[in-house]
Amino acid sequence: MDEVIRIKEEFYVLATSALADSRPRVLKYGDTCGVFDWHGDILSAGYLAHGLYHKETRHLSKLVLRFENRPLELLSSTVKNKNAFFAVDLTNLDFSAEGKLELPRGSLHFFRSKFIWEGTCYERLRIMNFASTEVGLSLSYEYDADFVDIFEVRGSKREKRGEQQEPAVTPASVQFAYCGLDKVIRETRLNFYPQPLRISGKSALFEMDIQPRAEAVIYLDVSCDHRRECLPPRSYKQALSKTKNLHERIDDRLCRISSSNDRFSEWLSRSESDLEMMTVGNPEGAYPYAGVPWFNTVFGRDGLITALEVLWADPALARGVLQFLASTQADSVIPEQDAEPGKILHELRKGEMAALKEIPFGRYYGSVDSTPLFVMLAAAYYQRTGDLEFVRSIWSNVKRALDWMDRYGDVDADGFLEYARRSGKGLVQQGWKDSHDSVFYEDGKLAEGPIALCEVQGYAYAAKKGAAELARKQGFVELADHLLQQATALQHRFEEAFWVEELGTYAFALDGKKRQCRVTVSNPGHCLFTGIACPERAGRVAQELMDENLFSGWGIRTVGTREARYNPMSYHNGSVWPHDNALIAYGLAQYGYTVHALRLLESMFEASRHFEFRRLPELFCGFRRRIGDGPTLYPVACSPQSWAAAAVFMMLQASLGMTVCGAPPYVHFRDSYLPPSVDYVFVENLRVGQSKVSLIVRRQAHGVGIEVIRREGDLEVAVLK
Repeated sequence: MDEVIRIKEEFYVLATSALADSRPRVLKYGDTCGVFDWHGDILSAGYLAHGLYHKETRHLSKLVLRFENRPLELLSSTVKNKNAFFAVDLTNLDFSAEGKLELPRGSLHFFRSKFIWEGTCYERLRIMNFASTEVGLSLSYEYDADFVDIFEVRGSKREKRGEQQEPAVTPASVQFAYCGLDKVIRETRLNFYPQPLRISGKSALFEMDIQPRAEAVIYLDVSCDHRRECLPPRSYKQALSKTKNLHERIDDRLCRISSSNDRFSEWLSRSESDLEMMTVGNPEGAYPYAGVPWFNTVFGRDGLITALEVLWADPALARGVLQFLASTQADSVIPEQDAEPGKILHELRKGEMAALKEIPFGRYYGSVDSTPLFVMLAAAYYQRTGDLEFVRSIWSNVKRALDWMDRYGDVDADGFLEYARRSGKGLVQQGWKDSHDSVFYEDGKLAEGPIALCEVQGYAYAAKKGAAELARKQGFVELADHLLQQATALQHRFEEAFWVEELGTYAFALDGKKRQCRVTVSNPGHCLFTGIACPERAGRVAQELMDENLFSGWGIRTVGTREARYNPMSYHNGSVWPHDNALIAYGLAQYGYTVHALRLLESMFEASRHFEFRRLPELFCGFRRRIGDGPTLYPVACSPQSWAAAAVFMMLQASLGMTVCGAPPYVHFRDSYLPPSVDYVFVENLRVGQSKVSLIVRRQAHGVGIEVIRREGDLEVAVLK
């Protein structure tokens, strides 16, 4: 228990809760998610994060299937059908009695399938007898429910917990209940069909005889908080039909992207499926949760960046993110929540510890960048869609966000956005690198606040410019001019205060005394993404980003190898984050360094080939790329993670130099490239305003060629020189 990885200052993800060692299978629908081993079991060992979670409480802490009181042998295990369906093939081991082989290995096939729908995990176990004689078998499920908060799973210790009630047992069901200190009763109900031979609060036993070539089926559904107002529990088949219908409706809405390279297409498809899983069923609407299992909830920054990454392909996600964050915008000063009028949400937690304020994250506003990112996304959404009516519906929220940037975000009135926490339990660091030790000087000492991060000034600059365009479209000319003047002034101040000639890049941050944090980090790449970087200096920034000090061969590290706090196994001080690389790639392309953007896309594509399901995790270790080895896993990375899943879409957009605009509707390509391993990319059913297009981008000797397959409506498609 000594090795601790800090995630949120005092709220740890312990290394003893590592996900990498167990390589879990994950299911999610809405605010219910399951973390299983490859057999489909939930193991009760304390060092694992296995469980069925609902609203950030573990409603099932153990579920183990046994045959003749022994484990089964794994044949295959996968998650398919848009991440909705977990399928496991198992068989029996050799079974002997009194020294005699009674049942040879591989005589029985066990097909175990699971999915989650509306707060319930449905399971079907089908047993097929391939032996030449009748087999009498004994099967059991062992189970338990501990109702611990997700922060307890992550390592937080509580002095006191609520009351766990004795399980209520019927001939075919078991119900667990827990009355929390918040006076909320949380329940878990296991229903079996057919009725077990014996059942208790710990296990259910089935005994059956199966003829040769015959099969038997057992159904189990595990419902969380079954007393909530909802429809009666559905059967396995009914619920499965509902999930299939939902995914078919989503398929009709989305644009589809494929390529000549099957592995590249698999990466795209997996990323699309992960984003879908992280979004569907969420009570907040079309809002992607951050990551499973630790962050299966709303995060402002994550949702905003995810929406920006995938905006060209699916603008509906941006609309959902903007709608929800507008509805939760802070109205008043609440120090314990780091809330101030106009500020955009950082994190929303639903568990017992949040309700009791044992942690400050029930509704928490401790991020300096969510607010300017909100304005950025609003402007980008309008450019992508031309939907001025929606912009008008959130315009008051945009203005309040701008007001927060001027009144509260600039702590010392020097024209820069800074942060300094007000909550004693809140985050010390409030940029995207929010580990407590992530902002430091060249000697490794931690910087003293208030902290002005370089990338946050870029977000503020882009927000002002974008808001100016929105204001002008609505006829607010004076406000538009004022915002542009602010943006121009900020850009000049930024160049004077942040540029470090010796490093050839921008300072990571300014501390409370306006001293520069002169360390090489990935953050200046975001200054390219937002356009605040001076064009004359952008080339040197690009060169520094792609130098081996920062570029590992798999991607750009968060911190350079020469820095005092560099550690390739740290969360923010030397690891590689896909979303970070996506924003940097887009920024590089905007300044004409598309070849560098292509290199990042190729590196991430190669990395994806080494991860299961071609799924990029939240982050991975920043070790130098070695011949014959893949990237090194980070032990507690969320997988899937929304902004990691969305990274491929922005990186592809950057490499293609693609701009999609809704008013007037057009799709333009400039300085476009495809990886050498990809001959073409097929974009199908891309909706732009009231129009729609399907096109093929083909790699050529010098750039790409565009072939329009189908076009509906008045839409321009062009390759610009």
